[in-house]
Amino acid sequence: MSFIYQRSSALFQEAKIYIPGGVNSPVRAFNAVGGDPVFVESAKGAYLQTEDGHQIIDYIASWGPMILGHAFEPVVEAVINATKKGTSYGMPTAIETEIAKLALSMVPNVDQIRMVNSGTEACMSAVRLARGYTGRDKIIKFAGCYHGHSDSFLIQAGSGAVTFGSPNSPGVTPGTAKDTLLAPYNNLDQVADIFKKNKGEIACVIIEPIAGNMGCIPPQEGFLEGIRSLCDENGALFIFDEVMTGFRLAQGGAQETTGVKADIVTYGKVIGGGLPVGAFAARQEIMNHLAPLGPVYQAGTLSGNPLAMSAGLAMLSHLKNHPEVFDSLAAKTEYLHKGIDSVLSEKGIDYQINRYGSMMSVHFTDQEVVDFASAATGNNDWFKKFFHGLLERGIYLPPSAFESYFLNDALSYEDLDKTIEASREVVAKW
Repeated sequence: MSFIYQRSSALFQEAKIYIPGGVNSPVRAFNAVGGDPVFVESAKGAYLQTEDGHQIIDYIASWGPMILGHAFEPVVEAVINATKKGTSYGMPTAIETEIAKLALSMVPNVDQIRMVNSGTEACMSAVRLARGYTGRDKIIKFAGCYHGHSDSFLIQAGSGAVTFGSPNSPGVTPGTAKDTLLAPYNNLDQVADIFKKNKGEIACVIIEPIAGNMGCIPPQEGFLEGIRSLCDENGALFIFDEVMTGFRLAQGGAQETTGVKADIVTYGKVIGGGLPVGAFAARQEIMNHLAPLGPVYQAGTLSGNPLAMSAGLAMLSHLKNHPEVFDSLAAKTEYLHKGIDSVLSEKGIDYQINRYGSMMSVHFTDQEVVDFASAATGNNDWFKKFFHGLLERGIYLPPSAFESYFLNDALSYEDLDKTIEASREVVAKW
């Protein structure tokens, strides 16, 4: 059976009249893979219902938040109940403290957390806080890591920026760019060299502890530990961008799975249960520098929105009470990895599969994928064929070779087997 997405194409043509590029986030536009994007009518569990009337298996989970599947009943009920009371007040609510207390009980090494409205806001605020705390201007980021679309981060930013061939975005001033120092992921020597050449000037290092915006790329042994030591030696703060990994890899996120402590941690996606939420957390001595206590200003009219807080509280409560979810997800991801690995190895083509927890990516290259440069060696023609071949068989993968898969626990082993068999059918025609 071949899935046709004719209505989606028509909807996309209409959307392009009224919305720049027809989408409200660039990666949705299918520029990296060609063709027209699929429009979703609804979703439940592991499945998307498209405007074309097809039910397809989902491997992006709204880019991570839907860790328990779409329309997870406790989250839906929480949002409905909150909506009946009002959608926003611009005043404090008890539920903000409730979710803060719960999140902090799950995460190591942080004392306080502040809610914002997106991962971009969280990372932008974390860097501002680090600069205010240290009194320094420069930051180190890694090529291919994406921390949102704040100006400081759009220097070889990975993911959507790479997909569109403009990692150094127009509109980012030279003055902003000069304070962002770039290092290759998994290259500790380069980080040490940057510290040496900018002694006493670096406020922080920000990193995706498990990269997800150049495909899934885990840190090599000693890499995160080495950065931790360099930050300590140089009086810089270490920021973990856990917008993707927070509450997905484990209750305590990448800090828990890697055993490396960060000074500031940013969150998004899972913490909002599917609604737009971000957050950043740190030790109290650092958070005390935030307004209204300290001089570092950060604000948001809709931050701590009661609908978003209700969704996030329901999601985190379930994850805390059911820690087995993380093992279940990791096992399913390993199963999919082994299945696709078997299919591609039988075909005898060049490929690499990276996996960490419930994140995974397939790269069509003969090189080990450890950073942005090696991720960029992938054969994009093969990736396009793989993506569209699976889409025609009702399987939705990330529409970019620079994005990670995000599995959800509603996926059944039957779904995984269907995906593996569909992969076999696709590559059999190459």
